[in-house]
Amino acid sequence: MVQKYQSPVRVYKYTFEMVMAAYEKRFPTCPLIPVFLGSEKLSEYKSEDGSLHIVERICKLNVDAPRLLKKIAGVEYVSFIQKNTMNRKERTLLIEAHNETFSNRVFVNEICSYSVHPDNEDWTCFEQSASLDIKSFFGFESTVEKIAMKQYTANIKKGKEVIEHYLNELTAQGIRHIPRWTPRATVARVEMVPESRRPVQAPVLDLRVEPSEDLAHSSTKELLTNQCGQETQAAAADADKLDADYIERYLGQLTPMQESCLIQLRQWLQETHKGKIPKDEHILRFLRARDFNIDKAREILCLSLTWRKQYQVDYILEMWRPPQVLVNYYTGGWHYHDRDGRPLYILRLGQMDTKGLLKAVGEEAILRHVLSINEDGQKRCEENTKVFGRPITSWTCLVDLEGLNMRHLWRPGVKALLRIIEVVEANYPETLGRLLILRAPRVFPVLWTLVNPFINENTRQKFLIYSGNNYQGMGGLIDYIDKEIVPDFLGGDCLCNIPEGGMVPKSLYQTEEMLENTDQIKLWTETIYQSATIFKGAPHEKVIEILEASSVITWDFDILKGDVVFNIFHSKQAPHISRKDSNSPLVPLPGGNNVQLIEKSWVLGVDYSPTETPLICREGESVQGSHVTRWPGFYILQWKMHSPWSCSSNLPRVDDVLASLQVSSYKCKIMFYTEVLASEDFRGSMTSLESCQSGFSQLSAGTTSSSQSQGSSHVSR
Repeated sequence: MVQKYQSPVRVYKYTFEMVMAAYEKRFPTCPLIPVFLGSEKLSEYKSEDGSLHIVERICKLNVDAPRLLKKIAGVEYVSFIQKNTMNRKERTLLIEAHNETFSNRVFVNEICSYSVHPDNEDWTCFEQSASLDIKSFFGFESTVEKIAMKQYTANIKKGKEVIEHYLNELTAQGIRHIPRWTPRATVARVEMVPESRRPVQAPVLDLRVEPSEDLAHSSTKELLTNQCGQETQAAAADADKLDADYIERYLGQLTPMQESCLIQLRQWLQETHKGKIPKDEHILRFLRARDFNIDKAREILCLSLTWRKQYQVDYILEMWRPPQVLVNYYTGGWHYHDRDGRPLYILRLGQMDTKGLLKAVGEEAILRHVLSINEDGQKRCEENTKVFGRPITSWTCLVDLEGLNMRHLWRPGVKALLRIIEVVEANYPETLGRLLILRAPRVFPVLWTLVNPFINENTRQKFLIYSGNNYQGMGGLIDYIDKEIVPDFLGGDCLCNIPEGGMVPKSLYQTEEMLENTDQIKLWTETIYQSATIFKGAPHEKVIEILEASSVITWDFDILKGDVVFNIFHSKQAPHISRKDSNSPLVPLPGGNNVQLIEKSWVLGVDYSPTETPLICREGESVQGSHVTRWPGFYILQWKMHSPWSCSSNLPRVDDVLASLQVSSYKCKIMFYTEVLASEDFRGSMTSLESCQSGFSQLSAGTTSSSQSQGSSHVSR
């Protein structure tokens, strides 16, 4: 089992030299960190000009573990090897640490770095990453994991407190400025600790080869790595890092592990959904909905992002104009905010003619209207965050059930309600901060029994239900909203402009055929994206006829399930369409669409030829790109199932073979959109298609996308 941790960027509003002076006060012992028993130097190196200082220490930690576990393990403390690389010229400190005790059973690897703030050279940034790999521990693997994570998260917070304590101590001593390093002519010095003082198993830094003159210039850049040992990306990646103060100001108080989950999921999205990253508060909602399980949160978030893209939900506030019937008879609206600063939405469900609205505008229009309310709610949360100066990430909903009766239990109406709940739960998790249900009548338990199974447990815990007039007085409504804004229909003095509802005139009812032909419904049900299912040996292919060379083929597709290989071929002859559908007796395609164009008799290189290097696309990735055509003819876009060993000349591994035999891997699913543009209409770099249909206008935080160019094409993931 492997656990990973990645910290946000923590900022000290002190110079790098002051922070380093405070950091050195932690050694050889630090009374402020009780678990830190002490340390000994193993080796020390200083460069000729004094700019580079490398120290290797062995540190002893007293782990807070049960006495029985310590007795079984036969240790009282744990030894760690720590290597500090100080580059005074570059003003960086790299700290690398790993455990020496039980390293063959449990391996802890930690990398920390101090560096100058990119926007203010008088401030210092700190980053930290770590991994915990428990191979075996006498059958107590789960216990050791919990102890290690608890101890580590506690020490993370303590570490910042210790640095700030010593910074305050330096200030109290009158030390407010420490000069920066300047070149000086000195002789390189290597201090080796006598053999008698070294612990038996402690490795010694090998300094037999004298470092080159360039070491002072290159060491920090070469050594600054992330927890996976990969080199840090360019400055553009650093700009996307999360600041701890930003998290606290705009996202709220998070534990160190919750911060780490947010950063890890955000990094994954940056790698796979470049140009379309949701805002941090949106990512955080999905993490909270799955108790910060990264894998589960990533799964539902990707499904939601695909859903938003397929149905153009990002443009709903710009494009959706509710029918006049909804404006007059939909009894809901925004009404100030609650005591916590959350936007307050009031729904007079008991006064709503659900049957009349369904007959007049249809289920799709009502669903679209509800989604527009949720989108508006997210914007209001952002505005209130700025107004109140604290994170507001959810809203309060007040539902008045006065007037609810058996006509509200009309079966099609309940069915529509359940569908709306299902869609909202899947795509707007953790947006409801509190639900106040007032004046619940006797029929309410029947309705509650029907909808309860479709509501997430975390959401149900936010429900407060009042029957009759129990909402009045202490412990009722005024505990959650100010008395001055209690609506008049609930006994308050505030005029509420929410429609009163009433029965929808039957003259406004429409037939099912009329509803299907409504333009507004078509905007919702029709999408520019197509779905396709891919099977082993049955790729999905799309042909595009090009009449003029230099035309630009653009594409935008998401991998919904499985891994696929994307190819582009050119042929002078028109392919014959061979469509496999759910009626095919050969391949079962439940709800799938599969078109094959390249005939089995065709010879690669003769009848058709590749125009691009194959691109492997992983599940959950979103890919946009373009290809500038060189010749007229027929271009075939192909998506085929990716075999783990298909791109390797070696024999397949056993794990790869077993993975290919899993039931879930027998098919892949994609959602795609293609468009052909004239060369003069193509505007170059593509973070989204030129049609502007693939951007996340409401959720995107304005991230930039990096791309991979292949020949005459431009591919962005």
